[in-house]
Amino acid sequence: MAATITGVITALLLLLNTLILIGPMMLVALLKVILPGSRARQVCSSVVMAIAETWAEICKAIFALMTPTQWEIRGVEDLRGDTSYLVISNHQSWVDIPALIQAFNRKTPYFKFFLKKELIWVPFLGLAFWALDYPFMKRYSKAFLEKYPHLKGKDLEITRQACEKFQGIPVTVVNFLEGTRFTAAKHDNQQSPYRHLLKPKAGGVAFVLAALGDNLDAILDVTILYPEGAPPGFWDLLCG
Repeated sequence: MAATITGVITALLLLLNTLILIGPMMLVALLKVILPGSRARQVCSSVVMAIAETWAEICKAIFALMTPTQWEIRGVEDLRGDTSYLVISNHQSWVDIPALIQAFNRKTPYFKFFLKKELIWVPFLGLAFWALDYPFMKRYSKAFLEKYPHLKGKDLEITRQACEKFQGIPVTVVNFLEGTRFTAAKHDNQQSPYRHLLKPKAGGVAFVLAALGDNLDAILDVTILYPEGAPPGFWDLLCG
């Protein structure tokens, strides 16, 4: 019962943080669309990023206040906020996102995730994703592409166009190379040669490298480990 109460209060605090900050973020994002000139748009992008970083720091403070979760983070001592990184990581749970925020927020430029197109309809967060210029990916199954072959490569074209927006500004591009969350069933179905990973989908990363080129300072190779058995769900994190 105590864990459930903790989860509800934590969720409400996170929602309140989101509701307070999404208004200013959307206002600046709309200005970015309206104002002429690349310089004005870059300034608006910087302000949107600053609001997002503030939101993430408050989320971190809420988790620290409400839950006993301990994060052990290694290797972030020399990171900078004025350069661009490509983060590649394993993917097991929605908790991976708060884990990456714990590790990198205000140590690197704010994240750009490649998201499934359906996530734009998530209340509040979908608008925030749009304001932050997150690229929305439309993934097609092999069977679908066989029926509509003209759409082959469309998802990679979207990746290329999204990366062009990142030219000239520091950015941290996050890519889960497996393309989906790891499960034992998916691992067996793929007959993956890796013990703890699915087969990588390297096309998106190839386009990021090609589009950003010399703007990238480094690739950050991230391993997320949950030491107590199965990866926790997001509700588990909220409950402590």
